Amino acid sequence: MHDGLRRRIGVFGGTFDPPHHGHIAIAQEVRHSLNLDDVLMVVANDPWQKTAVSSVTPADTRLALSHTAFDSVDGLEVSDLEIRRGGASYTADTLTTLSGPDCELFLVVGSDAAAGLDTWKRSAEVRSLATTVVIDRGGRQGGRPPAGWTHDVVDVPALEISSSDLRARFGSDRPVDGLLPRGVIDQVRALGLYGSCR
Repeated sequence: MHDGLRRRIGVFGGTFDPPHHGHIAIAQEVRHSLNLDDVLMVVANDPWQKTAVSSVTPADTRLALSHTAFDSVDGLEVSDLEIRRGGASYTADTLTTLSGPDCELFLVVGSDAAAGLDTWKRSAEVRSLATTVVIDRGGRQGGRPPAGWTHDVVDVPALEISSSDLRARFGSDRPVDGLLPRGVIDQVRALGLYGSCR
């Protein structure tokens, strides 16, 4: 239970290219299940694992889309911390910046990434700075962190939405209504992102 002495903050990092209802569902379920004060939606500046193999929408555009998607959702707060820092985005740097005696950090990761946490850059720092929150979807149990990682597990509704599918849908003019907030859809089309029609 929340002791009221320290703020309990979720840290949900992502490329958010584009942000969608799946991201919102995960953040809200984590906040509710773990009695968090806020969940920071941390927009990656240079998600180096992705930019090494494919192009990514510029960070300032993804930040604007994230504000459109998340600002109106109670308890979610968009963070530009990694964008302001510049360079490649590493979780250890982000957690170090956010840590302090007045807060308790909870790092949100998908179950597909959980088993590989020991391979992350400066993984020992990540492990010491935050409790890991592993996301299972629709009752399907996925991977778990290696031994020594303090973690919680939160089950969220199985919303089969992915940013890569949404980008493809915009590019081929397939339906996207109901998959991401209307404001994000309008913004993507106004900017002509992902090959969408203006």
